[in-house]
Amino acid sequence: MRNKLKTTLAVTLLLFAMACNNSEQQNSAAATTSTGNTVPTGQSGVQDDVSAKNVVQVAIGSKDHTTLVAAVKAAELVDVLSNAGPFTVFAPTNAAFDKLPAGTVDGLLKPEKKDDLTNILQYHVSVGVFKPDMFQDGQVIGQVNGTNITITKKADGIYVNGTAKIVASIPASNGIVHVIDGVLLPQ
Repeated sequence: MRNKLKTTLAVTLLLFAMACNNSEQQNSAAATTSTGNTVPTGQSGVQDDVSAKNVVQVAIGSKDHTTLVAAVKAAELVDVLSNAGPFTVFAPTNAAFDKLPAGTVDGLLKPEKKDDLTNILQYHVSVGVFKPDMFQDGQVIGQVNGTNITITKKADGIYVNGTAKIVASIPASNGIVHVIDGVLLPQ
C-alpha cells in the first residue's frame, strides 16, 4: 500500500511538472509571432479596434506627429502613456521639432541621451485632464518630470510657456492631446 501511494505521488508530481513546463512554453510562444518577431506584451500590445484611441494611438494616427512618436518609442514611454491615465499631453508637431537647432532631435534619439529625451517628453505631460475651457491666464500646471508649465491666454489663442500655441485639442480614452506648434524645453 505504501509503495502504491509513493508511485501515485511520484506520477502526480511528474504530470504536474510536465504541465507547468508546457504552460511556460505556450506563454513564451504567445509572445512571438510566426515570423519570429516579438509582440509587445505591455499595455501597448493590447489589440482594441473598437474603443476610443488613447493618447499614444492619437499621436500614432497623426501624420503630423511622426517625430513625437519616434521620440516616445525611443524613450520607451509607449506603455506608460497607454495606461489608464488620465493624461494631458502637449504634443508638438513635426514642424515644431523642425524649429529646433539642426541635429537636436537626432542627438536626443541616441541611446545615451535617453534620460534627457525622457525628461523633455515628461515635460509635455500632465497627470489629469485639462480641457481648453479649463485653462486660465497665468495658470501653472505641474508636469510629470516634476517641473511646471504656465498657461497664457492671448487674443489669438492659448499658449504654453508663452511660446507654444495650442492649435487643436483631441479627446482620448485616457486623457486629452493638445497639439502645439512648439517644443517645450525644461529649464
